[in-house]
This record gives sequence, C-alpha cells and structure tokens, in this order.
Amino acid sequence: MSMIKIENLTFSYPTSYENIFENVNCQIDSNWKTGFVGRNGRGKTTLLKLLLGQYEYNGNIEASVEFDYFPYPIADKTKLTNEIFLEVAPMAEEWELMRELSYLDMEADVLYRPFNTLSHGEQTKVLLAALFCNEEHFLLIDEPTNHLDVEAREIVAGYLKKKKGFLLVSHDRHFLDGCVDHILSLNRSTIEVQSGNFSSWMQNFTQQQNFELAQNKRLKKDINRLQQSAKRSSQWSDRVEASKIGAADKGFVGHKAAKMMKRSKNIEARQQQAIKQKLSLLKNIETVENLKLSPQKYHANTLVSYSEVACCYDGKVISDPVTFTIQQGERIALDGKNGSGKSSLLKLLIGESIEHTGTIQRGSRLVISYVPQDTSHIKGRLSDYAQDNSLDESLFKAILRKMDFERIQFEKDMQDFSAGQKKKVLIAKSLCDQAHLYVWDEPLNYIDIYSRMQIEQLLKAFSPTMIFVEHDKAFRDAIATRIIQL
Repeated sequence: MSMIKIENLTFSYPTSYENIFENVNCQIDSNWKTGFVGRNGRGKTTLLKLLLGQYEYNGNIEASVEFDYFPYPIADKTKLTNEIFLEVAPMAEEWELMRELSYLDMEADVLYRPFNTLSHGEQTKVLLAALFCNEEHFLLIDEPTNHLDVEAREIVAGYLKKKKGFLLVSHDRHFLDGCVDHILSLNRSTIEVQSGNFSSWMQNFTQQQNFELAQNKRLKKDINRLQQSAKRSSQWSDRVEASKIGAADKGFVGHKAAKMMKRSKNIEARQQQAIKQKLSLLKNIETVENLKLSPQKYHANTLVSYSEVACCYDGKVISDPVTFTIQQGERIALDGKNGSGKSSLLKLLIGESIEHTGTIQRGSRLVISYVPQDTSHIKGRLSDYAQDNSLDESLFKAILRKMDFERIQFEKDMQDFSAGQKKKVLIAKSLCDQAHLYVWDEPLNYIDIYSRMQIEQLLKAFSPTMIFVEHDKAFRDAIATRIIQL
C-alpha cells in the first residue's frame, strides 16, 4: 500500500489568465478503485496529465508508483495487435494478455489481426488488458466507455471491479457503480475523496448541498434581522446622546448612551460572524437550471416508417432488417452491439447516402434536428457558429450558460473546448431547433453527470418525438419509451 499525494498544487495553462487548480490538496491510496467525477472543463484530464508529468506546475505531487494512461497513444495502428501489446507492456508474456482478454470475453485470435481492423470497443478492451499487464503500475483511465456498447460496458465494469490501482474518469453512473470503491470529486472550488461508489457519493453530496442551502437561508435571515437591530440600536444611541444637551443628570444619560453603543457593537459583531459563516457555504453548490425545448407537433401521427431496412458495408448486410414506425411522442432507443448499424440507420433518416436494403418513408415537410457523434468540425467562435446555423444567438448562449458554460468560454475558439463542451454545443444547437423529430447519435459522449441528468429532466418534461442511440444505461432507461433491438 502506498499513497499518491498532491500538495498545494497550482496550475494554469500558459495562454490562460485563470488557474485551473489553486492550492489543491488530496491523497489517494494506490490500491483503491477510484472514480474521478466533475463537470466538463473543470480539469479532470489536466490533472491526469499533471500526474504523468506532462506539464510544469507549482506544488508537489508525490507517488511511489509509475503511472500509465488510457487511451494509450498508438503510433502505427496497422501493426498486428500482439506487436502493439509488446509496445504497451514490454515486460509481460503473451499468455498474460490472453488471460486478460479472456476476462473481457475476447478471443485470442485478435492478437493476430492488424490493430486498425479491430472495432473501437475491441481496441479499448485490448489496451486495457495490456495496460493491466504492467505490474505495480497505477492506471489513469480517461473515459473508456465512449466507444463501448451497453453489453461491453457491463463486461468492462466487471473486469475493473476485479482490479485495483486505478483512477477512472467516467460520466456513466451505472458503470461507475459497477466498478469503483472510492470517488474523487473535482468540485467548484475543492477536490475531495470519499469512500463508496458513485450513488453513495451523490447522495452524500446532495445532502451536504441541501444542508448548506438551508444554513445559507437561515444565516441570510439572521444577517437581515441583525442589520435592522444594529440600525435601531445606533439610532437609539444617537438620540440618547443628543438628549444629554440640557439634561440635569448628564452622567446618567451618558451611561445610558454607552450602554446602547455597546449593544450596537455586540449586534455588529454577531452580524459579522454570521456573514463569515455564510461565506464558507455554497462554494461547491452545483446549480442545474431547467432547460427548455420547443418541439413542433407534426400534422400526422406517423412521422417515419422503416420497412425491412438493413445497412450494408461493401455489399454485405451487417444486421438483420428492421421494420418499425416512429409515432408522435415516442422516444425510441436503438440498441445493439457496435457495428450493428445503429448510426447508419440514423444517417439514412437525415438523408445521407448509405448502402441499404428496404425503404424509409419520411413524412412530408418533416423538420429533423440531428446531433451527430462526431465533434471534429466544431471550431471558431460561438457567435459565428450561431450565425452559420441560423440560431438565435441569445437563446443559444443562454442554453450553454445553463449547461455550466462560463462567459469566458464565449470568447474562446471552440477548437480549444473540452470534448464534453463541444458535445454540449451540438446539443444546445438542437435545443434551439423547433423540430418535429429529434435524432441524436450518442449525445452524451464526454458530457458530465449533472448535464446528463439535466437533459433527462428536459426530455421528460417536454416529451419530444425522438430516435436516439445512447449506451448510458441509466439515461436510456429513464428516457426511452421503446427500444428497437438490432
């Protein structure tokens, strides 16, 4: 057992005027299975890179373990997978990797295939297995679930539960509950460590916030009451002092004035103490404002019909054909393993040219709002993006503010946004659209937990007609009115 200690850590990027971290202190046991949570843009990935020694910083990071990072950067993905394994874990034996792969329900033959022919999910499993072959290393795992379907997430969560010695960044609540025993939370102004899984941490954090809100409300009332009392005491004191003029017994009146002045000072001291207490509260309050959506009602009950539709790749059908309709008010989730054609079915719906069998019939004058998986095209200023997409800029930015964007972000190039912030831009754009049908392809990739719950509440409140792909089980179970299995 050894501790990873972070002491008085202060860091900012050379191009930034603000510190990402300021005098941060925490420590983690190297045997813990630690989940790392926090809102987008708070610095989770930055902290991992600081632990890896990639940036200069003020303060001290002390660790007796060597760190490895996932996703491991692969220079040449055309190499055979077993060659990649030897790069990642040079001291390990091939049989050790085969053992790890078996725990992840993978066949050994993937070792003899070029790495770039593996699906994203298979690549994720191979790299995790290889990295855990590095004995006595502490693994920093940065959002591994983004390319994993629901079944694969269950398998990887079960695999990680049997391991120890890792720090896992993830926004998938169900996944975290399945594999961690501690939570490191990057809050608004502090960083804290707590024993337990995500659900127990969330319950405790919510209780603390509710307590602080109640305490803040009480202190606010006390401060107002004390301010009024201090004002009255001061006025009384002034009046008594004024009554000394022409008074027969100036000593008695002076004593009375001093007494009133002392009372006024006592009230002021109590007031300052209450203010001091109040200032120590609400530093980590996570405000999650309600979002709004203005979906249009379509003139017919059926918006879209899929009839015997199956997507093809190089002339080969990659999934069984599906037949279903999208009815007014439905929220349909497409479910299936990676590579089963979920995204392709959505792209066909928005009019992309993809080889397929069967037919898709869209209602006439159907307005569709689409959120793609890919965020690589997000660049430039938010104002220009709003103009290019004919968005109401004020509404667009107001939505982003509600999704925890600071005003300073509005002046930055979106290319410098975190992956989660880029995804929020796409969702905010979609929420500005007054559409009949919302088509969202893995909208929650990289998006923080609070925003996920915020979007859940929005979709429940406004009940738009939707078809979506999402592997976050908690979100899908809360939102989907029907699941189409591929």
